[in-house]
Amino acid sequence: MNVGRAKEIVDSAEMFYVTYEGTPVIIQHVDESAQMARIYSRTDPDNEREVPVLNLIEE
Repeated sequence: MNVGRAKEIVDSAEMFYVTYEGTPVIIQHVDESAQMARIYSRTDPDNEREVPVLNLIEE
């Protein structure tokens, strides 16, 4: 995924199906300059982490 699309998803009121390493995730924030995204798993919302935006896949 690219940074622009990740930001669109964060800013949208719609729910999008995004995965990281095969796990469905929610994108919470995108850092454009670092090209990183703060995500959490749909099944474990307390486990937030920073990952490269390029590793996110929109299904």
